[in-house]
Amino acid sequence: MGSRRERGVPRFTPPARGQDTTNSPLHEERLDAVVAQLVAGRARSVVDLGCGSGSLLARLLPDARFTRLVGIDNSATALASAEQRLAHLPGAAGGRLSLEHATLTSMDPPAERFDAATLVEAIEHIDPTRLSAVERLVFERMRPTAVVLTTPNRDYNPLYGIADGEHRHPDHRFEWSAARFRRWAGGVAERHHYGVAFVNVGPAHAWLGSPTQMAVFRRGGAAAGS
Repeated sequence: MGSRRERGVPRFTPPARGQDTTNSPLHEERLDAVVAQLVAGRARSVVDLGCGSGSLLARLLPDARFTRLVGIDNSATALASAEQRLAHLPGAAGGRLSLEHATLTSMDPPAERFDAATLVEAIEHIDPTRLSAVERLVFERMRPTAVVLTTPNRDYNPLYGIADGEHRHPDHRFEWSAARFRRWAGGVAERHHYGVAFVNVGPAHAWLGSPTQMAVFRRGGAAAGS
């Protein structure tokens, strides 16, 4: 009999439904992957859209390569947590960081330009009918050099014991299969003259893929990825 790995089953116990949060191994691996893309693209200014309690910003703030960081979220509670979390980190002083309360579907774009925008596990919390508004905000009005976006891979959900039609978190409005995500991201890239590459994040299953799927958009080119 082959090992679990040989049969294509990940050698880990998936977290309980809804528990892929700021202390899960997958979340940490996801943040590592996002930071790696930002570093590879030599981003210096980054806006984190849907920053939540600031887990990505906490990775970026102590790194002097990132000279301007902005976190935006529609939850005042999450922003208060982010402010408390980030206040005593190296780099918090000196005006490199700001947090803003706004809704991605209706906000005005920041006046400043950014090297990169990130949306880490954010789009699945937005009603699908409002995704076009977020697309216009990010790719048409903000137009950063790069956009790094992650979202759950619905194909992987059976490994979490999640039935078809159910979601990993009660606040998720949708979760896309890899094929559906690639069609959407490819359309966004074509409409706004970006290149796009895809990166799998997390333990890979032989035919279900990885739990997190990432799209990396770059103006005028593509990113390294799978």
